Amino acid sequence: MRLNNFGYLFKEGARNIVYNKLMSFACIGVLMACLLLIGGAAMLSLNVSAVFDYVEAQNEVFVDLEADVEGPDLEIVELGISSMENIARYLFISREEALAEQISEMGEDGAVLSGLLGENNPLPDRFIVQVANLEYMEDTAARLRELGGVEKVTAPSDVASILVGVRHIITVAGAGLVLILVIVSVVIITNTIKLTIVSRRREISIMKYVGATDAFIRMPFLVEGVIIGLLAAILAFLLLGFGYTFLLDWISENLGAAIGGALGGALGGAFEKAVDFWGIAHYIFGGFAALGVLVGMMGSGIFVRRYMKV
Repeated sequence: MRLNNFGYLFKEGARNIVYNKLMSFACIGVLMACLLLIGGAAMLSLNVSAVFDYVEAQNEVFVDLEADVEGPDLEIVELGISSMENIARYLFISREEALAEQISEMGEDGAVLSGLLGENNPLPDRFIVQVANLEYMEDTAARLRELGGVEKVTAPSDVASILVGVRHIITVAGAGLVLILVIVSVVIITNTIKLTIVSRRREISIMKYVGATDAFIRMPFLVEGVIIGLLAAILAFLLLGFGYTFLLDWISENLGAAIGGALGGALGGAFEKAVDFWGIAHYIFGGFAALGVLVGMMGSGIFVRRYMKV
C-alpha cells in the first residue's frame, strides 16, 4: 500500500469518529470503563497474590523434637527438612533460646520463669518452618511428621485451606469478569460501526461502482476501531494509575490507624506489600493498548464484513 493511500485511510478513519462523535464518545467511554474494570480486576489479582505471599510468610509450621534428639540425630532431622520441596526456609530454636525469649518478652514478670532454666526447661527444641505454597501445607506437615525424632507438628492447615479457596475463587471470578467485559466491549463497538456503515451506505456504493475493493473500503473502519481502542486505552491507563495510587495511599494512611491494635498492624504490613502500579506501568499500558486495539478491530471487522453488500 502506498503512503498516500495509507494517509487517506487514516484520515477517513479519524473522520468517521468525528462524523459520529456522539456514538464514538459513548464507545470510547464504555470501552474505557471496561478497560478500567479489567485493569482493576488485574490489580486486585496481583495484590491478592502479593498479600497471599505475605500471609504465607506469616504461616509457620512448628516442628517439635523429641527430648533425646541432639548431635547427629538433630542433623539428620535438619537434612530431612531442607530436602523437602515445599520448604521456603526454616530456623532451629533450641529450648534454651525459646525460654530466654519468653523471659525477655515478659519483662519484669519474666523472673517467675527463672526456675525453669536448665534441666527444668519444659520447652522442646523445635524447627520453625515456612512453606513455599499453602496449597501443599497439609502434605508438607504429613511428611514432617514422618521424620524420625519429631514428636509433634503444628500446622495452620485450616487457615491455609481457607486462603487457598479464596484465592481460587478470586482467580476464577476475575477471569470470568474479564471475559464478560471483553464481550460487552466488542458488542458496543460493533453497534457503533454498524451505525457508521448504515449512514454511509450510499458513499460505499459509489466507491464500489468506481472500482474500490472491499479491502480498501473496510480499512477506514478498521482504523476507526484502532483509534477508538487506543484512546480508550490511554484514558483508562491514566485513570487507573492515578486512582489506584491515590486509593492505596489513602487506605495505608487511614485504615491501619483507624482499626489499631494487632489487626491494624497486620493490615499495615499487608498494604506495604501492595503492588506498585508505576513499577509495572509498561505492562499495564501494553496490555490496555493491545486489548483496546484488538477489541476495536474485532468490533469493526465483524459488522464491516456483514454490511459490505450494499
